[in-house]
Parts: sequence; C-alpha cells; structure tokens
Amino acid sequence: MTGFEGTTGRHSPEDPAVLAADTPAEERAATQSLGDIVGDLTRDFSTLMRDELALAKAEATEQAKHAGKGAGMLGGAAYAGGLVIFFLSYALAWALGYLFDNVAWGAVVVAVIWAIVAAVLYSMGRKALKQVEPMPETVDSVKHIPEALSTNEEHR
Repeated sequence: MTGFEGTTGRHSPEDPAVLAADTPAEERAATQSLGDIVGDLTRDFSTLMRDELALAKAEATEQAKHAGKGAGMLGGAAYAGGLVIFFLSYALAWALGYLFDNVAWGAVVVAVIWAIVAAVLYSMGRKALKQVEPMPETVDSVKHIPEALSTNEEHR
C-alpha cells in the first residue's frame, strides 16, 4: 500500500509519516496534499495583504486628519498675522496723524491682541504637525511579514 487514499493525495491516519509527526506542521504536511497547502498559503497571504491594506488606509486617514487640523491652525495664524500687520499699520497711521492722540492707542491694543492670537495658533499648529507619524502600526506590522512567511517551526 502506498499510504494514499484513492487519488486525493491525502495520507491515511495510519500512515507511518502521519504517526511519526511531532508537530502540527509536520502532521499537516503528512496529511494534506501539496495543492491544499498551497491553497491555504495563498488564502492566508491574501488575507494578510487585505488586512495590511485596511490598516494602512485607517492609519492614513487618521494622520491626514491630524495634518489637516495642524494646517488649519497654521492658516489661522497666517490670517491673524495679516491682521497684526493691518492694525499695526492702521495704529501707526493714527499715531502719526494725531501725535499721541488716544484714538490710535486703541488700534495698537487690538493689534497686540491679534499678535497673541497669531502666536498661540502658530504654536498649536506646529505642535499638531509634529505629532503626525508615518503610520507606525502599519510599518511595525509589515516588518513582521517575513517572519510569518518563514518556514521555520519556531515562527508558527
């Protein structure tokens, strides 16, 4: 007897190769056909790739939200900086026009307030952009793909 059941390519449970198997991988190799093993490998690899792409998409979306928030704050800082220039120019014009008349000092106070707003928005935007990382979970997960494809028993 060859140890095969019919033409399926599977070994019988009484086959010496099946009985001598010490590990689940050896038992699987002894009982499954090469086509089944390759089919399982293809299916598992396809599932792994789909999962990795889904993770990458989720992380990219999250990082894009953080980048958008930081860019929005920097845009706000640019607008506030424009107002600083406008009000400082306006205040200077009034100051020169009235030579220390009190109307101009009101415009200076408004300009100083806008300078503070611009500084706060810039600081917050810069901090948000520094927190953007290049998909750390995906990078870590992709590093483990070679280990998952390894034929060594210790990695299973």
